[in-house]
Amino acid sequence: MDARSINAKVREGVSPTEQELRWYARGLANGDVTDAQAAAFAMAVLLNGLTEPSKVALTLAMRDSGQVLEWDLPGPVLDKHSTGGVGDTVSLLLAPALAACGVYVPMISGRGLGHTGGTLDKMEAIPGLNAKISESELKRITREVGCAIVGATGEIAPADKRLYAIRDVSACVESIDLITASILSKKLAAGLEGLVLDVKCGSGAFMKTQDEAEALAQSLVSTAKGAGCKTAAFVTDMTEPLAPTLGNALEVATVMRLLEGDRLAAPRLFDLTVALGGRLLALAGWAEGEGEEMVNEAILSGEAMAHFAKMVAEMGGPKHFDMSWRTDLPKAPATLVIEAKGAGYVREIDGEALGLAVIALGGGRRKETDEIDPRTGLDRVAPKGTPVQKGDPLCIVHAADDTTAQAVAEMIEAAFTIGDVPEITPLVMKRID
Repeated sequence: MDARSINAKVREGVSPTEQELRWYARGLANGDVTDAQAAAFAMAVLLNGLTEPSKVALTLAMRDSGQVLEWDLPGPVLDKHSTGGVGDTVSLLLAPALAACGVYVPMISGRGLGHTGGTLDKMEAIPGLNAKISESELKRITREVGCAIVGATGEIAPADKRLYAIRDVSACVESIDLITASILSKKLAAGLEGLVLDVKCGSGAFMKTQDEAEALAQSLVSTAKGAGCKTAAFVTDMTEPLAPTLGNALEVATVMRLLEGDRLAAPRLFDLTVALGGRLLALAGWAEGEGEEMVNEAILSGEAMAHFAKMVAEMGGPKHFDMSWRTDLPKAPATLVIEAKGAGYVREIDGEALGLAVIALGGGRRKETDEIDPRTGLDRVAPKGTPVQKGDPLCIVHAADDTTAQAVAEMIEAAFTIGDVPEITPLVMKRID
């Protein structure tokens, strides 16, 4: 086999065989496939697509290009994945809630991508916490605590790591088939028995329209099922931030308030967490509707908080983070209130613009080598539908200094449209099983 002949097949719209795709994934991982050949493959897939069997075969081939975890635990091994949005900390809330329900969650997560925040960056806002742990530590913490939120090692789906970087520089990021294989190869390498997918749709998401989001959700579900993993997806609203905070330490603080039982700290975030958790438990065999009640109770009772605090301690963070988080989390020295320029209602919010403002504050990366300032971000972001008068606060900027806060003020003001009462999009727009 060779890369040129396989590329030619895809270019002509002919499906490669399972054996050819396995060879290609190994070649991506070990260097037998050159960057130029991989770029040609990605472009051919972008233009012509893959059949469903080829998509499954590519996903499994990339999964098997590295380490695949195996588990022997007294409960189901489940996980959740989000396609990325702003103010989205479902992972930090859902993983310990599921652990409190008797589920095991080895959550292999990523860093910020574009305007969206990364789960690992949020976890690392907790002083001392180390999200880069070995496989043996991941297995120990998952067994003892019930959940671990960690970064992928170099041994997890190395073919995807290489192809992803090449897609980025060859204008092939938008391929739904390659997005599907990329997401699922990493998630399935964790040895999951069930997976729920949160596919975001709107101004704060990568998929701006419902049609795009539904196409990706359908692709993910059908491919994951074809690979042998019970899977469901929700298409969810990202026409505004999921929670009233953006920025790493600020988002962790919101999670801690929810884990203390304050549902009103971020009601949309709470409700989506319960919905995703309930669907995941249903995939694992719980009765429809029972899972939502269990996740709701796990959070409001404090059981999820206990699991989260233990996970933080086991990963090197403060020993009693549930008690000390208010003083442990870093705080920005400068704040600035962004005020409404007129009267009306918050009609639209440009989530992408707010995410980019957080990056400008130092809360995200413009390039891979940038260091994040976890203190920075936005707090008390007014949700859609909020009535305002001129001068009312739309959000509070948290910055390293006053000059930086002032530099992003105009960008943030422009992200809010004040006008008539808006139509509120349902939080869950569609469920795909």
